[in-house]
Amino acid sequence: MKPSKGVLFYGPPGCGKTLLAKAVANECSANFISVKGPELLTMWFGESEGNVREVFDKARGAAPCVLFFDELDSIASERSSGGGDAGGAGDRVVNQLLTEMDGVGAKKNVFFIGATNRPEILDAALLRPGRLDQHIYIPLPDLPCRFGVLKANLRKTPVAVDVDLNFLAELTEGFSGADLTELCQRATKGAIRELIEFEEKKKAAEALNPDMVHDTVDAVPELARKHFEEALACAKKTSNPQMLARYEEFRRKYDPEYQNQDSGVNFSWPEDNQQAVWEQAQQNNNANNDEDDLYD
Repeated sequence: MKPSKGVLFYGPPGCGKTLLAKAVANECSANFISVKGPELLTMWFGESEGNVREVFDKARGAAPCVLFFDELDSIASERSSGGGDAGGAGDRVVNQLLTEMDGVGAKKNVFFIGATNRPEILDAALLRPGRLDQHIYIPLPDLPCRFGVLKANLRKTPVAVDVDLNFLAELTEGFSGADLTELCQRATKGAIRELIEFEEKKKAAEALNPDMVHDTVDAVPELARKHFEEALACAKKTSNPQMLARYEEFRRKYDPEYQNQDSGVNFSWPEDNQQAVWEQAQQNNNANNDEDDLYD
């Protein structure tokens, strides 16, 4: 069989779509070219399409290569939806992108990965079989994943023994990976702020009493529970139920498994009827062969 040409990663922002694309290239021992969609757009006529051709030519020259387009919705939104942009530049960029993906000209071992958090506005031609025919939903992290993200962010940070990361992961239901990273950074900033305040008080005390013995003990040696409590008080989620509902609608539209579940269609043969169907097919095949022998 011919290998798939590309895959689309979609899901809420901050869930690791870009990181996953880099991991795919690393596991395949392939070159990796990352392109931000808005970087290809310019104000000059024809230059945006030329940038798309140049990126694909560079990927073919570096084959085997994983070509990653981040923020794909910025250059591949549905055609004729630009509202009269500069001479239809957006439509021409989409046309050029589709042409390059179809492999017109010299095509080598290039795998295309697109990432977006707005899949519903992508052009339908980009999502058809033969182009980005694999659609992979990158959801919000579940409880074990949230624990893993917290542990990874704090792997080089001294944390107090009374800080339970499992409990912290349970409190952060609905947080993305980026939200959890921000939470850990806020806790760390709180500890740094506490240390700065301690040093300022220490300097003020030394100014009043120059003969004071200097204490070399670290005032804030680790992240404590209070630092995480302060960070949780300011934490916020970047995803909302309306956004998640849009992703479910997209899955129902383009995911065959979801389509079959919604329509109630069952493509599997009944167990008790499989043998009978197979025998009938064999009989029909034998009858067709006998008829061909008569004509011969």
